[in-house]
Amino acid sequence: MVSQRIGRLQASLRRRKLDAVLISEPYNRRYLSGYTAANHGIQESSGLLLIPAKGTPYLLTDSRFTLQAQEEAQGFTVKLYPKGLYACLKQLLPELAIGRMGFESHYFLHSAAAGMEKTATGIGVELVPLTGLVEQMRVVKTDQEIRLLKKSVLLNERVFQLVYNTIDPGMTEIEIALALELTMRELGAEGPSFDTIVAFGTNAAKPHAVPTDRVLKSGDIVLIDMGLVLQGYCSDMTRTFVAGKPDKTYLERLRVVRKAQLAGINAIHAGAICRDVDRAAREVITNAGYGDFFGHGLGHGVGLAVHEEPRLGPRSRKKLRTGMIVTIEPGIYLPEWGGIRLENMAVVREDGCEVLNEDLTGLDT
Repeated sequence: MVSQRIGRLQASLRRRKLDAVLISEPYNRRYLSGYTAANHGIQESSGLLLIPAKGTPYLLTDSRFTLQAQEEAQGFTVKLYPKGLYACLKQLLPELAIGRMGFESHYFLHSAAAGMEKTATGIGVELVPLTGLVEQMRVVKTDQEIRLLKKSVLLNERVFQLVYNTIDPGMTEIEIALALELTMRELGAEGPSFDTIVAFGTNAAKPHAVPTDRVLKSGDIVLIDMGLVLQGYCSDMTRTFVAGKPDKTYLERLRVVRKAQLAGINAIHAGAICRDVDRAAREVITNAGYGDFFGHGLGHGVGLAVHEEPRLGPRSRKKLRTGMIVTIEPGIYLPEWGGIRLENMAVVREDGCEVLNEDLTGLDT
């Protein structure tokens, strides 16, 4: 799979009349090489890929990652840069006769780009800023990627159900979040795909709430947004429920969100415009009188990254394509009351979509 991706990228470079591209974005690096080392920040990279338009690609890294790079980046020449990246490129680019080199401008710090420019100018290399070159390759998933995403989704559901069965009044948001993330790892996940959200009561009105020491009380709304990484691929799911017996207000609002989610799901098919899918769900919430309390987009792509293209939002004119993976996650957020969000993942098909979730907890209340 990796060799095919490299071949596609090299063909793209030749069409653009580029001699090479430097890949620094971590998910793109993993997608193209299989190299899984994480960066410790945008200023401290665990390596970059130098991919010429023809020939063997390189993984440039330092001695901390030598063995991992050699084990994981099959088909790549691993080259260390003991004197730093710029010194390595100053030597390597002339050896490879690189005249025009693309770089991922959306992932380079200004200071790093300035250093690259100085190095390239000194050896007569033209730098060409690129955006989205590899991301556009990643947006449509292969059958194998869809299977891996399905496995990630199902494991995420299993983790939720195990912890859900232990939730009782007296627990804190932090305790539940920790239990979810611990269970993910115990069941074989690499870890969470994002910081787990657990929010009680009025905290659930914050779409990206951070777990606190707030104690769960009987009758509280509980919103859990969670995801995990399995074999590199992410899942993302939100469930909302009540600790105890829900009242009529909660049930009415839950049904509005459920209806909006189903409208969004039914609007998904190859060729659909992203903003039209968003509109289908948003109109349900607006018509119910809650339009001012649904501020975010309906969904987003998921793959190696938990947030990637496409974006199901009111401004996106992009068309959905068969094999894309998206979330459908409408919500209502009322500051003095709380919030409800329901989120599943689906793969776009020619005539509709296939929801990857099997446990639809909270949707049939």
